[in-house]
Amino acid sequence: MAFAPALHAEWLKIRTLRSLYGTLLALFAATTAFSALAGAETPEADTDPLFTALSGVLPGQIAAITFGALAVSAEYHGGALRLSLSAVPRRGQWFAAKVTAIAVPALLIALVTALTAFAVGRAGLGDAASGLTASEQLRGVLGAALYLTLMTLFAAGLTALLRSGVATLSLLIPFVLVVSFVIGDARGITDFLPDKAGQVALHETYDGTLGPWTGLGVCALWTAAALAAGAWSVRRRDA
Repeated sequence: MAFAPALHAEWLKIRTLRSLYGTLLALFAATTAFSALAGAETPEADTDPLFTALSGVLPGQIAAITFGALAVSAEYHGGALRLSLSAVPRRGQWFAAKVTAIAVPALLIALVTALTAFAVGRAGLGDAASGLTASEQLRGVLGAALYLTLMTLFAAGLTALLRSGVATLSLLIPFVLVVSFVIGDARGITDFLPDKAGQVALHETYDGTLGPWTGLGVCALWTAAALAAGAWSVRRRDA
């Protein structure tokens, strides 16, 4: 089968899984709501207005991770993967189609979400956000959208490796909510964790090892590694 029909088949799967619509809706709602709440609070003198306006991305990423995990884990229920591979025997092609079908809606929703969250967060900040330049605002919105998309694909690759959405969520959610948060103020190797590296793009100012785009690059490397591991698992292990 050519790539286009395989991609169309995977897109139909995404469209027909109602739980995935729920996670994308949760991504938009949670990110926007938390950014609005953060913007409505009285800012302190040293507040980073860009990060405050986009702070809803931090809880919103849980929904992004869930979307990526559920989209892949559905293949490991009821023999669905065997049916998929019987239709697309070239496993690498099938996995590429699956990842593309996940990435496109994730990026589109992430762009809309980041733009809306920033708009409501900045409106709440008022004059506190007046110092943000147009380039900083654009970088923040694009960086937030790319970060959410990368975390979605990171979860997708890890799910293909572990062959379980539950295992992926049990690993990633505590990591981004607890482990990474607790050690987040430590410098050095923690700057290169996938979430901490990607989140640099959400800040107006940054004094760590990485900048906004290099941080997203590190996050992208983690994602590429997870996807490569997932592709290896699909190609080498029994369906």
